[in-house]
Order: sequence, then structure tokens, then C-alpha cells
Amino acid sequence: MNLDSLDDRYLTAPNDPELPQRMARLRQLGLANQPDQEFDQFAAKLARITGAPYAMVNFVGDRVQYFAGLYTPSSTQTTAALQAAQASGHAEVGREMGLDHGYCPHVVTRRKALVLDDVCDYPRFAGNPVVDKIGIRSYLGAPLIDRTGTALGTICVVDTEPRPWGRPGLGTIKTLAAELMELIQRRES
Repeated sequence: MNLDSLDDRYLTAPNDPELPQRMARLRQLGLANQPDQEFDQFAAKLARITGAPYAMVNFVGDRVQYFAGLYTPSSTQTTAALQAAQASGHAEVGREMGLDHGYCPHVVTRRKALVLDDVCDYPRFAGNPVVDKIGIRSYLGAPLIDRTGTALGTICVVDTEPRPWGRPGLGTIKTLAAELMELIQRRES
């Protein structure tokens, strides 16, 4: 696929009419741009349950998306496995990512889970920068919608290989999103 031939709308973040409400709610909850050990543990649980090498608890802000919970292969790999992953030529996933990178901003604005068994099968998503920079080939994510109806962010798992997530994956990610929202609501109380 020639990236120069893609329409600009495929490479930019989606229009986000709920941004002001989300930013206010994230501030109210004290969430957004800090690592959180409990969310890191939840990301590790996501990776374990789905068998995915990467998992995130992601809050989408006005300038960046922030992985308050993050699990990557380097979180637990042996030295040899980590060196092999680094030799792949793809960048490591950090805590911040631009709004035009990845699929979570789309999940937040759609307010629906997104299952991409192979991102290259979807022209809208195949040209996303994370495909070349990080090597992402599959994505499974669900929105985190709080009690006020505000979409705060997402939980997601990604893989560098196509994955047949299917309906079981969809059910799993939605259940885990609801579980994390219960945790966030308990914190608010």
C-alpha cells in the first residue's frame, strides 16, 4: 500500500466533540498523565487474559493519549527475548502517543469497542503510523465510559501479528472495560 495515496483523514485523529467534557472529568477524577501501578497491574492482566504482548489503560487528552497503565514485552521478557524484540527495528511503546497514532482515539469518539484482527485489512486503519513505527498488526479495544456518560479513554491490547480476536475477544474486552470502570468508580467514592 502506498501511504502517499491515502486520504489525509486516514492519518489524523478523529473529530472529538466530547473533548471538553472528557478533560474536565479526567481532572475531576485525578486521571490523565501519570503512571499508575494499579493500572499497570490491570494492563498486565489484560495481556495475560488475551495472550497479547502489549496492553494499555489509556486516557485520551487534548494533545496526546496517555497510557496510565502499560504492559509491554520488555515488562517481563528475558534478556534474549527482549534483544530479539528490539532487533525487529520497531520502536518500543512509551507512555505517550500522539492522537493521530493508534486506534484508541477512534474508539473514544465512536464510543464502541473496536476489533481489528489484521489492521492491514482495513484501509482506514492500515496507514496508521503505529503499523510502521511499532509494527502493530492487530488491535482490540473498548471505551471506558464512566457513570456520567463520558468516554474517558480505553483499554486495549495489540499484537505485532494478525490475531483472530472475533466475538470472544470482543466479549472479553468489553467485560474487562466494565471491570476497570468499577475500579475507577470505587476510587471516586
